[in-house]
Parts: sequence; C-alpha cells; structure tokens
Amino acid sequence: MANSKYEYVKCFEVEDEVMFPNIILVWIKASKLHKPHDLNALKLMNSCAVKVLEEYADVVLAYGFSDEYTFVFKKTSKFYERRASKVLSIFTSFFSSIFVRKWDEFFPYKELQCSPSFHGRVIARASVEALQVYLLWRQNICHLTNLHEQCLWRLVERGMNGKEAWDFIKDFDKRSCVLKTIVEDIVKYTDNGAPIKRCKSKIITVHSKKIELGGFVEEINNVTPEYVRSFEFDSKLMPSTWIVVRIDGCHFHRFSEIREFVKPNDDRALNLMNLYAVAVLEKFWEDIVFAFGVSDEYSFILKKATNLYQRRANTIISAIVSFFTSTYVRRWKNFFQQSELKYPPSFDGRAVCYPSTEILRDYLSWRQVDCHINNQYNSCFWKLVASGKSKREAQNSLKGAQLQKKIKELAIDYNNLPVMYRQGSSVYRDKVDIALIHQENGEFPENYGKVIVGHIDIIGPTFWLEHPNILD
Repeated sequence: MANSKYEYVKCFEVEDEVMFPNIILVWIKASKLHKPHDLNALKLMNSCAVKVLEEYADVVLAYGFSDEYTFVFKKTSKFYERRASKVLSIFTSFFSSIFVRKWDEFFPYKELQCSPSFHGRVIARASVEALQVYLLWRQNICHLTNLHEQCLWRLVERGMNGKEAWDFIKDFDKRSCVLKTIVEDIVKYTDNGAPIKRCKSKIITVHSKKIELGGFVEEINNVTPEYVRSFEFDSKLMPSTWIVVRIDGCHFHRFSEIREFVKPNDDRALNLMNLYAVAVLEKFWEDIVFAFGVSDEYSFILKKATNLYQRRANTIISAIVSFFTSTYVRRWKNFFQQSELKYPPSFDGRAVCYPSTEILRDYLSWRQVDCHINNQYNSCFWKLVASGKSKREAQNSLKGAQLQKKIKELAIDYNNLPVMYRQGSSVYRDKVDIALIHQENGEFPENYGKVIVGHIDIIGPTFWLEHPNILD
C-alpha cells in the first residue's frame, strides 16, 4: 500500500481472528440452486469439495448434502492467520470458481445461464465433541430436507409402488463426506515378487448414515439449532454506516504469469475486472452504489441504509466475492479467446464500515492514490526489466528512489499513458430524471441508471458535485 494522508482509514478495519484452540469450520451454501437433489448436481458439489481438499492442506474433512458443504480445518491451522473474513472469502471464491469450470463436465447439454453465488459463514468449535454436535445437526437437517424435497407421495402418484419409491430416494439419504486418510500403496515389487508398500495421503469420498469423531456419541434429538448457532463466527455490521467490500486477487502474481498478462498493465485483464464489477452492480442494484477498481482489486460501496442480508458480514462478503469469481470464470473467453483458464482464480475479501461520507471519500482517495503510485513504480520496474535488468536488479534500482525522477530518467511518457492505468476504474449508475422513470406500480425499468465505467478523478470534488445522487 502506498503511503498517503488518507491511510488513516485503515484504522476502521476490524480484526476477526478465530482464536486458538478453536477448530475452524467454513460453511457454504449455493444461492438459489434449483433442484439441489439432482444426482449430477450432487456429484458436481462433491467434485468441488474434493478440489478444495486437494488445494488446501489445512482442510482435513468436508461434509455436504444438497446445495451446501462444510469444510473442517485442522486444529493447528494458521491459514491466513485465522482471519475469518479472509478464510471465508477465499473458500467461497475458490468453490464458485471450480463450480463454474466443472459445470460442463456434469451438465454437458445444459448451459450455465447465470453466474452462481454462494453464501457462507465461519464457525468456531472449541472441541472435537462440539464438532461432532455440529455434524450431527447438519445430518439431521439433511434428513429433514431430504424428506421434504423427495416427497414419497409424489413418486407414488406418478405410478411407483411404495418399494420402488423408497428404492429411488434412498440414495439421496446417503450424505457425502470428503476426507483425507492414510492408505498403503504398492510402489514396486522385489525380485522375488514381494510387494513394497508405502503410506501416502489419499482423499476419499464416503457416504455415511452417521459421522463419529473419536468416542463421542450424541442422540440427534438432543442437538438444538440454538446451541450450534451460538458458535457461529458472524456479526452484523454497524447500522447507518457505509459498508465497503474490498476484494483482492489471491496469488495473482502467479496467476498473471501463468496467463501471460502484458506487463505492467494488460487491457484485457483490466477490462475483464471492469466487466465483472458492472455485473455486481447490476445484480445488487438496490444496495451497491459505487465501485472502484485497480489491478486485481475492487471496492464495492453499499449505501448507508442497506439491509442486504440483514447486514451480516459473512453473507455479504461470501455472496459478492463468489458472484464476482464465478462471473470472472464464465466471461474469461470474452477477453482471452486463445488462453484456456486451467488454473482457477480466487479472491479474498473483507467488509469495513465507515461512519461518514467524508471518511468514505477519503477511503476512495486512498485507493486512487495507491493506484497512481503503484502504477508509477510498475511502469519503471518493467521498463528496467525490458532494458535487460533482472527483476532483483530492477527492485534494487528502485529502492528508495523518487519515482517521478526515475520516470524522467527512463524516458517514460507517463502523462500519456491510458488514464485507466493512472486513475483506476470507477463504476456507477448514470444519473437519470426520476420523473421519467417512475411507473404506476412503483417499480423501475431494467435499464434504470445505466451502469457506466469511467476513469476519472475521484479525489477532487468535481465528480461528486456532478453526481450527488451516488452518495446521497
């Protein structure tokens, strides 16, 4: 982050570390997934869960049914310093990324017509026994949901007899559990034919009527939702404050190298991010009023009066981050026709409250100043690399240097660089005449407030004076 007078806004960020010795659980649920008991949909969810365990060594077990999954971390995990918002956003983002990429594998004849999103939350369990209670609770929910969704009488009405109906639905009563286990594997044979075995880690998917960890056993009827929910690591964001959800690409240095992005700025990648920001504003049009993006990050501004998801931080973060990610994956080919998206992108996010419009504008100014200074540095850095210096030599050359002087030395025509590189991207709805759009039923037409991507100065007052409706 660049140093500026606006950096004080970071003091409004709240730490949300899940303290030791709690076991971290991440629960995610698909939003508006129709027919969640479709067999291919279940297989798709299971396949995504397997990928999560393969990607993240800290996850030791996953339990899922229908349109939800819970991921259990090892007790000693220090994943992203155990910061709840980081952990949650990364998992919902990665899961949605895999979900979109694997869709065609399980639904080859059905186009994914919209970008899926997932709601989630972080849950802390103090012991294995408490974890057992949670898993029993979810199994009970699985059972009740299954009874509701797979109504026996509907199958009977369609001509099945009782046994046929029960045989049809019994497979849906098998819950899926993905876990890591140690297995013996034959690696080779001796000269006399005796097998040589080695132990290795293996991810397996099992279907079980009851999950038991250790020797703890609890009757399912004694598990109350109120007790389990008391461990949810969730909070409601302060009312009457601006909410900023900032998302950042995870390991995008590696991602951009694999995808061979143009350095220091790739128009395709930047316009791709802008396209997704527009999609987010269109989806959450009642709540998100402005967005600012640069490089692999975007900040979304929710109006002070918003009651989106009852202002629950976990749900807001997971919904926006997962929708952004799934749109990124779906629309990749719009900008990178010749590049296959083999490595799944993911984003982390956090939600921060700002009490006044003045402080909110200082936050946005901080991000735009950061954009400007980072672009100056990157322009110099990659010019040095292009001249034959190694990356380490370029870093050493710029250490402690005055960037404006360095720009002149390197003959970089900085002021003529595209304004998007220097000022970032601002996404907002165009102001319209309210009298022209009001309808008798009180609803607004779909094109109300066309979403615009602009590259403008948001530090000075001019833009805000011209668009007073944004922060009203």
